[in-house]
Amino acid sequence: MVPNAVSWILTCRCYLKLYDSPKSTAEGDEEMSKLPPSQKKKIRRQRKAEARAKKEAESKNEESSSGGVSKSGKRNVKTADPDPHGEKLLQVEDPLSEASKYLRLLQKNSPDSLETHLLSFEVNMRKQKILLALQAVKQLVRLDAENPDSHRCLIKFFHKIGSMSSPITYAEKLVWSVLEAEGPTISQLYGRSLMETNKSFLDKHGVSLMHRAAVAEMMCVLDPSKKAEAVKLIEDSTNNVVPINGALGSVSSWKLKECIAAHQLLGTVLVDPDAAFRWKVRCAEYFPYSTYFEGKCSSAMPNSIYNQTCKKTENGSPSHREVGPNATSLVSNGKLEGFKDLTI
Repeated sequence: MVPNAVSWILTCRCYLKLYDSPKSTAEGDEEMSKLPPSQKKKIRRQRKAEARAKKEAESKNEESSSGGVSKSGKRNVKTADPDPHGEKLLQVEDPLSEASKYLRLLQKNSPDSLETHLLSFEVNMRKQKILLALQAVKQLVRLDAENPDSHRCLIKFFHKIGSMSSPITYAEKLVWSVLEAEGPTISQLYGRSLMETNKSFLDKHGVSLMHRAAVAEMMCVLDPSKKAEAVKLIEDSTNNVVPINGALGSVSSWKLKECIAAHQLLGTVLVDPDAAFRWKVRCAEYFPYSTYFEGKCSSAMPNSIYNQTCKKTENGSPSHREVGPNATSLVSNGKLEGFKDLTI
Protein backbone atom coordinates (compact mmCIF):
# COMPACT_ATOMS: atom_id res chain seq x y z
CA MET A 1 0.00 0.00 0.00
CA VAL A 2 1.33 3.45 -0.93
CA PRO A 3 2.39 5.80 1.92
CA ASN A 4 -0.63 8.10 1.60
CA ALA A 5 -3.18 5.30 1.27
CA VAL A 6 -4.07 5.23 4.97
CA SER A 7 -4.98 8.93 5.02
CA TRP A 8 -6.94 8.52 1.75
CA ILE A 9 -8.89 5.63 3.27
CA LEU A 10 -9.69 7.57 6.45
CA THR A 11 -10.72 10.64 4.47
CA CYS A 12 -12.93 8.59 2.18
CA ARG A 13 -14.62 6.94 5.15
CA CYS A 14 -15.16 10.33 6.82
CA TYR A 15 -16.93 11.63 3.71
CA LEU A 16 -19.08 8.49 3.53
CA LYS A 17 -20.15 9.01 7.14
CA LEU A 18 -20.94 12.64 6.43
CA TYR A 19 -23.01 11.54 3.43
CA ASP A 20 -24.87 9.00 5.50
CA SER A 21 -25.93 11.62 8.06
CA PRO A 22 -26.87 14.82 6.21
CA LYS A 23 -26.36 14.76 2.43
CA SER A 24 -25.58 18.47 2.47
CA THR A 25 -24.95 21.19 5.04
CA ALA A 26 -28.41 22.66 4.54
CA GLU A 27 -30.15 19.31 4.88
CA GLY A 28 -28.03 18.56 7.93
CA ASP A 29 -29.10 21.79 9.65
CA GLU A 30 -32.75 20.99 8.93
CA GLU A 31 -32.45 17.49 10.37
CA MET A 32 -30.41 18.68 13.35
CA SER A 33 -33.08 21.22 14.26
CA LYS A 34 -35.52 18.39 14.92
CA LEU A 35 -33.24 16.66 17.42
CA PRO A 36 -33.06 17.28 21.18
CA PRO A 37 -30.04 19.34 22.37
CA SER A 38 -28.25 16.32 23.86
CA GLN A 39 -28.46 14.44 20.54
CA LYS A 40 -27.25 17.47 18.58
CA LYS A 41 -24.24 17.77 20.88
CA LYS A 42 -23.45 14.06 20.49
CA ILE A 43 -23.58 14.23 16.67
CA ARG A 44 -21.39 17.33 16.52
CA ARG A 45 -18.87 15.70 18.85
CA GLN A 46 -18.83 12.54 16.73
CA ARG A 47 -18.26 14.49 13.51
CA LYS A 48 -15.42 16.48 15.02
CA ALA A 49 -13.81 13.29 16.33
CA GLU A 50 -13.98 11.69 12.89
CA ALA A 51 -12.49 14.77 11.24
CA ARG A 52 -9.77 14.97 13.88
CA ALA A 53 -8.87 11.29 13.36
CA LYS A 54 -8.51 11.90 9.65
CA LYS A 55 -6.29 14.92 10.15
CA GLU A 56 -4.12 13.07 12.68
CA ALA A 57 -3.60 10.22 10.21
CA GLU A 58 -2.64 12.67 7.50
CA SER A 59 -0.23 14.42 9.86
CA LYS A 60 1.50 11.15 10.71
CA ASN A 61 1.92 10.36 7.03
CA GLU A 62 3.31 13.81 6.38
CA GLU A 63 5.76 13.46 9.26
CA SER A 64 7.00 10.10 8.00
CA SER A 65 7.40 11.33 4.42
CA SER A 66 8.83 14.79 5.21
CA GLY A 67 11.27 13.81 7.93
CA GLY A 68 13.95 12.64 5.53
CA VAL A 69 16.28 14.31 3.08
CA SER A 70 15.44 14.84 -0.60
CA LYS A 71 17.67 13.70 -3.49
CA SER A 72 19.01 17.22 -3.81
CA GLY A 73 20.33 17.06 -0.25
CA LYS A 74 17.79 19.51 1.18
CA ARG A 75 15.83 18.51 4.22
CA ASN A 76 12.09 18.31 3.64
CA VAL A 77 10.09 20.82 5.68
CA LYS A 78 6.58 19.99 6.81
CA THR A 79 4.03 22.57 5.68
CA ALA A 80 1.41 23.96 8.03
CA ASP A 81 -1.90 22.13 8.07
CA PRO A 82 -4.54 24.50 6.63
CA ASP A 83 -7.37 22.62 8.35
CA PRO A 84 -5.96 21.27 11.65
CA HIS A 85 -9.37 20.58 13.23
CA GLY A 86 -11.14 19.27 10.14
CA GLU A 87 -13.63 22.14 10.02
CA LYS A 88 -13.44 22.42 6.21
CA LEU A 89 -13.98 18.69 5.92
CA LEU A 90 -17.34 19.10 7.66
CA GLN A 91 -18.46 21.91 5.38
CA VAL A 92 -18.36 20.13 2.00
CA GLU A 93 -21.61 20.24 0.05
CA ASP A 94 -21.22 16.87 -1.65
CA PRO A 95 -19.41 14.37 0.62
CA LEU A 96 -20.08 11.47 -1.75
CA SER A 97 -18.36 13.26 -4.62
CA GLU A 98 -15.38 14.01 -2.38
CA ALA A 99 -15.24 10.37 -1.29
CA SER A 100 -15.17 9.36 -4.96
CA LYS A 101 -12.07 11.49 -5.56
CA TYR A 102 -10.13 9.66 -2.84
CA LEU A 103 -11.46 6.34 -4.06
CA ARG A 104 -9.98 7.01 -7.52
CA LEU A 105 -6.61 7.70 -5.91
CA LEU A 106 -6.78 4.36 -4.11
CA GLN A 107 -7.86 2.50 -7.23
CA LYS A 108 -4.92 3.94 -9.14
CA ASN A 109 -2.26 3.46 -6.47
CA SER A 110 -3.50 0.47 -4.42
CA PRO A 111 -5.49 -1.71 -6.84
CA ASP A 112 -4.72 -4.92 -4.94
CA SER A 113 -5.69 -3.62 -1.52
CA LEU A 114 -8.82 -5.15 0.01
CA GLU A 115 -9.68 -1.79 1.60
CA THR A 116 -9.76 -0.12 -1.83
CA HIS A 117 -12.50 -2.44 -3.06
CA LEU A 118 -14.43 -2.29 0.21
CA LEU A 119 -14.61 1.47 -0.21
CA SER A 120 -15.47 1.08 -3.89
CA PHE A 121 -18.39 -1.13 -2.91
CA GLU A 122 -19.64 1.35 -0.29
CA VAL A 123 -19.33 4.37 -2.58
CA ASN A 124 -20.95 2.74 -5.61
CA MET A 125 -23.81 1.22 -3.64
CA ARG A 126 -24.64 4.69 -2.34
CA LYS A 127 -24.40 6.10 -5.87
CA GLN A 128 -26.61 3.26 -7.20
CA LYS A 129 -23.83 2.26 -9.59
CA ILE A 130 -24.79 -1.41 -9.62
CA LEU A 131 -22.26 -2.73 -12.12
CA LEU A 132 -19.37 -0.91 -10.43
CA ALA A 133 -20.51 -2.33 -7.09
CA LEU A 134 -20.56 -5.81 -8.66
CA GLN A 135 -17.02 -5.25 -9.93
CA ALA A 136 -15.95 -4.37 -6.38
CA VAL A 137 -17.57 -7.54 -5.03
CA LYS A 138 -15.75 -9.68 -7.60
CA GLN A 139 -12.43 -8.07 -6.70
CA LEU A 140 -13.06 -8.70 -3.00
CA VAL A 141 -13.83 -12.36 -3.67
CA ARG A 142 -10.70 -12.62 -5.82
CA LEU A 143 -8.44 -11.04 -3.18
CA ASP A 144 -9.87 -12.72 -0.07
CA ALA A 145 -13.20 -14.50 -0.26
CA GLU A 146 -12.88 -15.65 3.36
CA ASN A 147 -12.57 -12.13 4.79
CA PRO A 148 -15.62 -11.15 6.94
CA ASP A 149 -16.00 -7.83 5.10
CA SER A 150 -15.84 -9.52 1.71
CA HIS A 151 -18.64 -11.81 2.89
CA ARG A 152 -20.69 -8.83 4.07
CA CYS A 153 -20.40 -7.11 0.69
CA LEU A 154 -21.29 -10.28 -1.19
CA ILE A 155 -24.46 -10.86 0.82
CA LYS A 156 -25.49 -7.19 0.86
CA PHE A 157 -25.06 -6.86 -2.88
CA PHE A 158 -27.10 -9.86 -3.94
CA HIS A 159 -29.72 -9.15 -1.28
CA LYS A 160 -30.07 -5.68 -2.81
CA ILE A 161 -30.34 -7.19 -6.28
CA GLY A 162 -33.01 -9.59 -5.09
CA SER A 163 -35.14 -6.71 -3.82
CA MET A 164 -34.94 -4.71 -7.07
CA SER A 165 -38.01 -4.38 -9.24
CA SER A 166 -38.11 -5.92 -12.70
CA PRO A 167 -36.18 -3.93 -15.33
CA ILE A 168 -38.20 -1.65 -17.59
CA THR A 169 -35.84 0.57 -19.56
CA TYR A 170 -33.26 -0.70 -22.02
CA ALA A 171 -30.44 0.37 -19.67
CA GLU A 172 -32.02 -1.49 -16.75
CA LYS A 173 -32.45 -4.63 -18.87
CA LEU A 174 -28.81 -4.41 -19.94
CA VAL A 175 -27.65 -4.18 -16.32
CA TRP A 176 -29.91 -7.07 -15.38
CA SER A 177 -28.52 -9.28 -18.14
CA VAL A 178 -24.98 -8.67 -16.86
CA LEU A 179 -26.05 -9.54 -13.30
CA GLU A 180 -27.71 -12.76 -14.46
CA ALA A 181 -24.57 -13.75 -16.33
CA GLU A 182 -22.08 -12.82 -13.60
CA GLY A 183 -23.93 -14.13 -10.53
CA PRO A 184 -23.42 -17.85 -11.23
CA THR A 185 -19.66 -17.30 -11.71
CA ILE A 186 -19.27 -16.57 -7.98
CA SER A 187 -18.67 -19.98 -6.44
CA GLN A 188 -19.96 -19.00 -2.97
CA LEU A 189 -23.45 -18.54 -4.45
CA TYR A 190 -23.58 -21.41 -6.89
CA GLY A 191 -26.69 -23.48 -6.20
CA ARG A 192 -27.31 -21.81 -2.81
CA SER A 193 -29.66 -19.25 -1.35
CA LEU A 194 -28.12 -16.28 0.48
CA MET A 195 -29.18 -17.81 3.81
CA GLU A 196 -27.42 -21.05 2.88
CA THR A 197 -24.35 -19.12 1.78
CA ASN A 198 -24.32 -17.30 5.13
CA LYS A 199 -24.64 -20.55 7.07
CA SER A 200 -21.88 -22.18 5.03
CA PHE A 201 -19.60 -19.27 5.90
CA LEU A 202 -20.35 -19.81 9.60
CA ASP A 203 -19.69 -23.55 9.34
CA LYS A 204 -16.29 -22.81 7.86
CA HIS A 205 -15.25 -20.02 10.25
CA GLY A 206 -17.27 -20.66 13.39
CA VAL A 207 -14.32 -20.28 15.79
CA SER A 208 -13.59 -16.70 14.68
CA LEU A 209 -15.31 -13.82 16.48
CA MET A 210 -15.16 -11.50 13.47
CA HIS A 211 -16.59 -14.12 11.11
CA ARG A 212 -19.41 -14.90 13.56
CA ALA A 213 -20.17 -11.19 13.84
CA ALA A 214 -20.36 -10.87 10.04
CA VAL A 215 -22.69 -13.87 9.82
CA ALA A 216 -24.87 -12.46 12.61
CA GLU A 217 -25.14 -9.07 10.90
CA MET A 218 -26.02 -10.62 7.54
CA MET A 219 -28.54 -12.90 9.22
CA CYS A 220 -30.47 -9.80 10.27
CA VAL A 221 -30.06 -8.16 6.86
CA LEU A 222 -31.63 -11.21 5.22
CA ASP A 223 -34.28 -11.74 7.89
CA PRO A 224 -34.78 -9.06 10.59
CA SER A 225 -36.90 -11.48 12.62
CA LYS A 226 -33.71 -13.43 13.39
CA LYS A 227 -32.28 -10.65 15.54
CA ALA A 228 -32.32 -12.71 18.76
CA GLU A 229 -30.57 -15.59 17.00
CA ALA A 230 -27.95 -13.20 15.64
CA VAL A 231 -27.26 -11.72 19.07
CA LYS A 232 -26.92 -15.20 20.55
CA LEU A 233 -24.47 -16.15 17.81
CA ILE A 234 -22.14 -13.37 18.93
CA GLU A 235 -22.60 -13.93 22.65
CA ASP A 236 -21.93 -17.65 22.28
CA SER A 237 -18.51 -16.94 20.80
CA THR A 238 -15.62 -18.50 22.73
CA ASN A 239 -12.45 -16.61 23.57
CA ASN A 240 -9.96 -19.44 23.23
CA VAL A 241 -6.73 -19.15 25.17
CA VAL A 242 -3.61 -19.80 23.13
CA PRO A 243 0.04 -20.17 24.22
CA ILE A 244 2.78 -17.73 23.25
CA ASN A 245 6.14 -19.32 22.50
CA GLY A 246 5.45 -22.05 25.04
CA ALA A 247 7.25 -20.36 27.95
CA LEU A 248 5.64 -16.93 28.16
CA GLY A 249 2.22 -17.90 29.43
CA SER A 250 -1.02 -17.60 27.47
CA VAL A 251 -3.19 -14.91 25.91
CA SER A 252 -6.76 -14.83 24.68
CA SER A 253 -7.29 -15.09 20.93
CA TRP A 254 -9.62 -12.09 20.75
CA LYS A 255 -8.16 -8.71 19.85
CA LEU A 256 -9.32 -5.50 21.48
CA LYS A 257 -10.42 -3.88 18.20
CA GLU A 258 -12.44 -6.99 17.32
CA CYS A 259 -14.28 -6.90 20.62
CA ILE A 260 -14.99 -3.20 20.20
CA ALA A 261 -16.40 -3.87 16.73
CA ALA A 262 -18.63 -6.64 18.14
CA HIS A 263 -19.83 -4.32 20.91
CA GLN A 264 -20.72 -1.59 18.39
CA LEU A 265 -22.52 -4.17 16.25
CA LEU A 266 -24.62 -5.30 19.21
CA GLY A 267 -25.41 -1.76 20.31
CA THR A 268 -25.89 0.24 17.10
CA VAL A 269 -26.63 -2.27 14.32
CA LEU A 270 -28.53 -5.05 16.07
CA VAL A 271 -29.74 -2.45 18.59
CA ASP A 272 -29.73 -4.64 21.69
CA PRO A 273 -28.55 -2.45 24.63
CA ASP A 274 -28.76 -5.32 27.12
CA ALA A 275 -26.56 -7.58 24.99
CA ALA A 276 -24.13 -4.70 24.40
CA PHE A 277 -23.90 -4.15 28.17
CA ARG A 278 -23.27 -7.85 28.83
CA TRP A 279 -20.58 -7.84 26.16
CA LYS A 280 -18.94 -4.79 27.71
CA VAL A 281 -18.81 -6.41 31.14
CA ARG A 282 -17.38 -9.59 29.66
CA CYS A 283 -14.69 -7.78 27.67
CA ALA A 284 -13.73 -5.62 30.63
CA GLU A 285 -12.44 -8.84 32.20
CA TYR A 286 -10.42 -9.78 29.13
CA PHE A 287 -9.03 -6.28 28.68
CA PRO A 288 -8.53 -4.80 32.16
CA TYR A 289 -6.55 -1.84 30.76
CA SER A 290 -9.16 -0.92 28.15
CA THR A 291 -10.73 2.50 28.71
CA TYR A 292 -13.38 1.63 26.09
CA PHE A 293 -14.65 -1.29 28.17
CA GLU A 294 -13.79 0.49 31.45
CA GLY A 295 -11.57 -2.32 32.65
CA LYS A 296 -10.63 -2.36 36.33
CA CYS A 297 -7.05 -1.29 35.57
CA SER A 298 -7.94 1.38 33.01
CA SER A 299 -7.73 5.14 33.34
CA ALA A 300 -11.52 5.14 33.19
CA MET A 301 -11.42 3.83 36.77
CA PRO A 302 -8.65 6.04 38.24
CA ASN A 303 -9.68 5.79 41.89
CA SER A 304 -10.58 2.14 41.89
CA ILE A 305 -8.81 -0.10 44.38
CA TYR A 306 -8.40 -2.53 41.48
CA ASN A 307 -6.58 0.13 39.50
CA GLN A 308 -4.12 0.71 42.30
CA THR A 309 -3.57 -3.02 42.70
CA CYS A 310 -2.97 -3.45 38.99
CA LYS A 311 -0.38 -0.71 38.96
CA LYS A 312 1.53 -2.43 41.73
CA THR A 313 1.37 -6.00 40.46
CA GLU A 314 1.97 -5.11 36.84
CA ASN A 315 5.03 -3.06 37.80
CA GLY A 316 3.65 0.08 36.18
CA SER A 317 3.10 -1.31 32.68
CA PRO A 318 -0.41 -0.30 31.54
CA SER A 319 -0.39 -2.13 28.22
CA HIS A 320 -3.40 -3.83 26.66
CA ARG A 321 -2.24 -7.30 27.54
CA GLU A 322 -4.83 -9.61 26.04
CA VAL A 323 -5.01 -11.92 29.00
CA GLY A 324 -8.36 -13.57 29.62
CA PRO A 325 -9.84 -14.46 33.00
CA ASN A 326 -8.75 -18.08 32.59
CA ALA A 327 -5.37 -17.35 31.10
CA THR A 328 -2.06 -17.92 32.85
CA SER A 329 -0.85 -14.63 34.30
CA LEU A 330 2.69 -13.57 33.55
CA VAL A 331 2.98 -11.52 36.71
CA SER A 332 2.44 -12.48 40.32
CA ASN A 333 3.54 -10.27 43.21
CA GLY A 334 5.91 -8.45 40.91
CA LYS A 335 7.66 -11.62 39.73
CA LEU A 336 7.68 -13.05 36.23
CA GLU A 337 6.19 -16.47 37.00
CA GLY A 338 6.18 -17.37 33.35
CA PHE A 339 9.99 -17.65 33.38
CA LYS A 340 10.33 -19.98 36.38
CA ASP A 341 10.45 -23.15 34.28
CA LEU A 342 12.34 -21.61 31.39
CA THR A 343 15.40 -23.58 30.28
CA ILE A 344 18.07 -22.49 27.82
